[in-house]
Amino acid sequence: NICLCTGSLGSNPDNNMPEIIRFFGEKNKIACAHVRNVKYLGYRKFRESAHFSPDGDLDMFEIMKAFYDTGFNGYIRPDHGRMIWDEEGRPGYGLYDRALGLEYLTGLWEAIEKMDKISKNK
Repeated sequence: NICLCTGSLGSNPDNNMPEIIRFFGEKNKIACAHVRNVKYLGYRKFRESAHFSPDGDLDMFEIMKAFYDTGFNGYIRPDHGRMIWDEEGRPGYGLYDRALGLEYLTGLWEAIEKMDKISKNK
């Protein structure tokens, strides 16, 4: 089993994250997930961005939908966090940004669940 990190794998623009999640998820090989967005800055250059899809180059809705569609029920962590709002601490572990990311990912999951229920009731 793997710990699938969308930041690490998604830092390569050639990697289709929803496709990778579906590949391993359908085989039940994802033990846990670190989910975040990245912004491409050129060849082999990127930065971790806020989780919100428009803030980076990954489609967070499609990423979360891939986890949902493959029946993932493991641990999802909003990976890393930028230091925002004058926060001080260990770089990469900003509490405020991770909390915002967690709420964003939870909101996407709830929307995907509700969309699934609506489509099944039609």
